[in-house]
Amino acid sequence: MSLLGRARRGLSAPCPADAHATERRPRERAARRPVAQDREVRLGLRPNAGQFWLLVAVNAFVGATVGVERTAVPLLAEQALHVTGSTVLLSFVLAFGLAKALSNLAVGALADRVGRRRLLLAGWAFAAPVPVLLLAADTWAWVVAANLLLGVSQGLTWSTTVVMKIDLAGPARRGLALGLNE
Repeated sequence: MSLLGRARRGLSAPCPADAHATERRPRERAARRPVAQDREVRLGLRPNAGQFWLLVAVNAFVGATVGVERTAVPLLAEQALHVTGSTVLLSFVLAFGLAKALSNLAVGALADRVGRRRLLLAGWAFAAPVPVLLLAADTWAWVVAANLLLGVSQGLTWSTTVVMKIDLAGPARRGLALGLNE
């Protein structure tokens, strides 16, 4: 697969570890989209400004989603579900933290194999039911379940957008890309 084709799919430049992955499924990748062989991929913030700033916005939305939940759920716990104290904090933080840690681990293993775009979309799919679960919550277990989904979502979306931004920025500007992420 050409470098342009890999960049369009959100994959990094070929490396020895990737060589076997492309040999396993050459027909599947070639059938998805024709690739122009005469165009050159340009790394850097200026040539990829639109995509880069879109990913910055995605990270802002991911952070905002978690922020809204962190603000609304304690009120929901106290006023509607009558749950207080360390039970709230422990189950809430532990569920999110474990789910995010495990999904971060999965992103590292899946990013080149499945593709960054698919992981990003999967992360948003995990977040989609969270507001509905919180609105329908009649027990604390529903809130913890929503928090688990949000942890998986954040692990997938946050980590994937960071890697995508670093890929677009290239080696010369990866530190700036990571700094803008934070």
